[in-house]
Amino acid sequence: MHKLLFLLGLLVSASTHAQAGEPIQAGEPIQAGESIQAAFDSWLADLRREAAAQGISQATLDAALDNLALAERVIELDRRQPEFLQTFDAYLGRRITPTQVTRGQELLQEHAALLDEVEQKYGIPKVVLVAFWGLETRYGAVQGSLNVPASLATLAFEGRRSTFFRNQLLDALRIIDAGHVQAIDMNGSWAGAMGHMQFMPSTFLAYAVDGDADGRIDVWTSLPDAMHSAANYLRRAGWQVQEPVALEVLLPEGFDWRQARLAHRLPVEAWALAGVRQADGSALPAANGRAAIVLPQGWQGPAFMVFDNFNVVMRWNRSVNYALTVAQLAHQLAGGGALMRTGEPGAISSEQLKAMQQALNEMGFDAGTVDGMLGPRTQTAIRLYQAMNQLPVDGYPSPSVLARIEQSHAEAAAAGKLTLGPAPTFADPVEQP
Repeated sequence: MHKLLFLLGLLVSASTHAQAGEPIQAGEPIQAGESIQAAFDSWLADLRREAAAQGISQATLDAALDNLALAERVIELDRRQPEFLQTFDAYLGRRITPTQVTRGQELLQEHAALLDEVEQKYGIPKVVLVAFWGLETRYGAVQGSLNVPASLATLAFEGRRSTFFRNQLLDALRIIDAGHVQAIDMNGSWAGAMGHMQFMPSTFLAYAVDGDADGRIDVWTSLPDAMHSAANYLRRAGWQVQEPVALEVLLPEGFDWRQARLAHRLPVEAWALAGVRQADGSALPAANGRAAIVLPQGWQGPAFMVFDNFNVVMRWNRSVNYALTVAQLAHQLAGGGALMRTGEPGAISSEQLKAMQQALNEMGFDAGTVDGMLGPRTQTAIRLYQAMNQLPVDGYPSPSVLARIEQSHAEAAAAGKLTLGPAPTFADPVEQP
C-alpha cells in the first residue's frame, strides 16, 4: 500500500469518527499511525449506513462491499495525464481502421434483424448505433475487467470528484439489488462504465431497457438490452430523425475562419449560400435545425458541418473529437470513404501548451490558468493573437502557431514589453507518434 501514501492528505480520521459515530468524510487529515485501508474500511462503513437507509438490502451490501480493498490501479489511471495533445487525425486513425470498419459491417449484417427493429422503434440509424458500439468497446470485445463497486468506491474515497463517484456507487448497488447483475459480475472500466455501450450506473438506471424481455437488464451479455438501451438514451437526449450528426465539407475560398466555431450556428441554407459544400462537391442536405462549422485540427485540417444530433452525441461524451469520430465511423460503415483532408502533422505537448499559455498571458492575451489544457479561454487568446498577426483565426495550437508565438514572445521580451512573470520555456514541437 506504500504507493498510496499520497492519499494521506485526502483521507479521514477513521478511529476518531468511528468512536464518535460521525460520518466519514473525504478530505480530512488521517491520524498518525492509522493505515489507509483502515480509513477506507471506516468510510465504507459509513457508505453502508447511507445505502441501507436508502433501502439497499444487507445481502447486496455484503456481496458488493465485503473485504473490498482500495484499487491502486484505478487511482493510477485516474491521475494519468496525456503527454501530448492528441491531434484529431491521430485520434481518428487509432479508432477507425480498416479492420474496425470491416468488422462493423459484418456485425450490421449478422444482427440486421435486431438493429432494424431498434431503428424502427427509436429512430436511431443502425450505423450510428454500431459506430458507438465500435468506439466504446470494439463491438463488445473490450468492456473492462475491473470490478465496478471496487473502482467506484476507490474513486469516491480518494477525493477527486468524490461526491459524483459516491452517487455512482450507490446507483451501482441499486442495480445489483434489483437483480440485474451479481456483484461479482459487475465489471467495467476503471471509471465505472459498464457493458457493450459503457453506461455509467446513473445512466443505466435512467435509460437502460430490457430489450429481450427476460425480466432483467443485462448490458454486458445481452445485445438486445445493450442496443435498446443505447437507442433509448439517444432518443430521449433529443435525437432528430433523418438529420446527420456531422458531414465533412469544403469551405469556399476566402472563408472567414472566425466563423468556424461550435457556438456560431446558422441555417444550413445560409451556409450553402456562402459557398459551403459537402466534401465530394455535392450540395448540403436539407436540415431543419441550425448548423455550425468546426475545425478539429485547425484551418489546414478537415472541416465539418455539425447538426443538432452532434449535440446529442456530445451528451454521451463531451468530446468534439469523439462526436466527429462517431459520425465518420457511421459514414464508413454505410459505405462512405475516408476523410478528404488531414491536418498539419505533429502535436505539441501539454508542457508546450503551458508555455504557450504563459507566453500569451505575458504578451497581454488572456489565456487563463497555465494548466496545459486547451479550454475556451486559451482558444480565444490564440484567436486574438492570430487575428493581430494576420494568421488564419482558427484557435488551434499547432506546432507552427507555437513557433510564431515563441518568436513574438522573444521579440516582446527584447523590447521590454512583457508583463511581469517567469519566462516560458519552449521546446521543439514533437511529432505525434
